[in-house]
Amino acid sequence: MKTAGKKIHIVTLGCARNVVDSEKILGDALAAGAQRAPWGKARTVVLNTCGFIQEAKRESLEALAELLRLKRAGRLGEVFVVGCLVQRYRRELAEAFPQVDGFEGLADFKSAFPLSARLTGAHTAYVKICEGCANPCTYCALPGIKGPQRSRTPASVLREVRALGSQNVKEINIVGQDITLYGLERRGDSLGGPRRGHPRELPLVRLLKQILKATRVPWIRLLYLHPKRLTDELIELIAAEPRVCSYVDVPFQHVSTRILKAMGRGMTRGQVFALVEKLRRRIPAAALRTSFIVGFPGETKRDFRELCAAVTQLRFDRMGVFMYSREEGTRAYNLKGQVASRVKRERWDHLMRLQAQVSCRNLRGAVGRRCDVLIETRGKGAGTFTGRSYKDAPEVDGVVRVRSRRSLQAGDIVACRITSSSTHDLTGELIA
Repeated sequence: MKTAGKKIHIVTLGCARNVVDSEKILGDALAAGAQRAPWGKARTVVLNTCGFIQEAKRESLEALAELLRLKRAGRLGEVFVVGCLVQRYRRELAEAFPQVDGFEGLADFKSAFPLSARLTGAHTAYVKICEGCANPCTYCALPGIKGPQRSRTPASVLREVRALGSQNVKEINIVGQDITLYGLERRGDSLGGPRRGHPRELPLVRLLKQILKATRVPWIRLLYLHPKRLTDELIELIAAEPRVCSYVDVPFQHVSTRILKAMGRGMTRGQVFALVEKLRRRIPAAALRTSFIVGFPGETKRDFRELCAAVTQLRFDRMGVFMYSREEGTRAYNLKGQVASRVKRERWDHLMRLQAQVSCRNLRGAVGRRCDVLIETRGKGAGTFTGRSYKDAPEVDGVVRVRSRRSLQAGDIVACRITSSSTHDLTGELIA
């Protein structure tokens, strides 16, 4: 992908890990002499795609079609397509879209993690500590797309977080396909859970301790912790260290023991409930985020009722719901009992409505309490600003709207008193 001397803009689809990849791509382009340009000013556009599930593939193809329409109209000069979709379907894409100027998959970007090309603003950053995945989930195409588990060296990660700290970043979000796998491929037990007796310390725990010593960044957030490897030691670190956000992103995917086994998640219903109880007991202020999949092959009405009851009972602070996507190359692709699309949609709607009720009740309990907020933008009205609490990850969770008589800047962490709530968001007033 030749970008020297060109005005370039990157469109990023998919997850936070793709944001990191786009930063690397942009860093490579800038180092080669390209200029970063806003949308409408760039003649060269790079589309970083997602190819994880059907919905993501559809979004990527629609975005590509629009870019090619603009190219035909003379409003763009070049269109390059990169990322997961290319890694998975390079040949098919090249045949279907000959107008594209170049396709490059994931393995083509081998640069370090340039800090001069961040796409998240000055106050927050994503740090990807590993790539690939070694989990045996039967529904997931990511291992086939991303490849085997590969972890960055601690020295590489520490250089990056020190540099971010020196730039006055207020929030570092540690990301990966599954960050509890970090470093485990080097000692040969990446698929194992906690061992009996005296288990060795998770490399992730060691890395977090090093990060805490290396920087004074006030918020360090962990995104995607596999429940099978959410060890007591890791829980205690989150509970004891105020700079590690009490935000536990632990995707359970289901609660039916039968479905969990078919998914290859390595857990039972009882273990799910026991882990949630442990987290609430040991980290009383924890914000628990999870995700569930509805319509997995063989999911019965009884399985779904069991899931609904768990959502009501466990009261997760944040929850994502996905309709099962039948992906070629996965072990679940040929399972019997494929659920009709209409049924999957109905179950998705029902579970989202349940969670909306849970979220309303949870957030109502925050009214009257003190809340620290990381300010991100100025609101539409005079004296209003928008930010996030430690319970809200960037892009995927809610926001806190803050009323203040004094001007606030992006990156300020301020204390406010919560005055009202809605389904997903909070409103508060600055505490002088």
